[in-house]
Amino acid sequence: MSRLTKKAASLSVISNTLLVVLKLFAGTVSGSISIISEAIHSASDLLASFLALFSVSRSSQPADSEHPFGHGKYEDFSGLIEGGLIIFAAVYIIGEAVEKLMHYNSVKPIDTAIGITVMFVAVICNSFLSFYLSKVAQKTDSMALYADAEHIKTDVWSSLAVLGGLIAIKITSLNFIDSVMAFIVAVIIAHAGMVVCKKSLNNLLDGSLPKEDLELINKVLSLHSGNDIVRCISLQTRKSGPLRTINLKLSVNESITIKEGHKICDKIENEIKAVFSNVDVVIHLEPENSDVSNKLA
Repeated sequence: MSRLTKKAASLSVISNTLLVVLKLFAGTVSGSISIISEAIHSASDLLASFLALFSVSRSSQPADSEHPFGHGKYEDFSGLIEGGLIIFAAVYIIGEAVEKLMHYNSVKPIDTAIGITVMFVAVICNSFLSFYLSKVAQKTDSMALYADAEHIKTDVWSSLAVLGGLIAIKITSLNFIDSVMAFIVAVIIAHAGMVVCKKSLNNLLDGSLPKEDLELINKVLSLHSGNDIVRCISLQTRKSGPLRTINLKLSVNESITIKEGHKICDKIENEIKAVFSNVDVVIHLEPENSDVSNKLA
């Protein structure tokens, strides 16, 4: 899977490099602040893509003596930085848009022809790239590629907003629409950045798995309740990069043997691994009538 994630991250770098050059050229020639804002957005995309490429390379390295739990946090840290870059780009674009609106009368007429062409190309390229990265991120459970895909997805919507604004300017000759579109772009970008930061920070702080994941785990446990397993004493989960870690403490009938208990653990572990592709399951058994079990109940 690491080869697939590296290929996806490399494609993102190449695509974003070309789009930054195109948008800067179009923005400079046309005099459009919204296109310049999109170039800044794509530049942050490019930096984010480099981060994604670096993090998936590092996170794919196996565990070692200094990092016994692997290097998955590289992806989560990369996602947090990417979210911050998205928000930073949004703040900058808002500042530029407000500045243009305050000095609207001194703004030069906008040449929309080249801008419309470049933004149309940007929408097509980023739509494909975002779809591809999302599919790979889903397949590999990569936080870095997920953040990169979300980053580029905002570029699609913001490019559509700018494209619509340029078409409106061409029809109406109202140049202030350009600054309004830039402001809308910034709001879209900022929201996406906060979503990425929240998800990355949750993983960095070893937050629990999402509710839907916990429901799947409990569904597996429910299949064994009422037999040898009396109840689940505790369920602890976290996520590091693509790896989910699940720690279970189960109360079992005190009459079962060690061999029987081992079979129960293997069966539950295999059933959970059938649900999640990247998971490490640790199960601890407690006899139902032991002091420890009663104390934790």
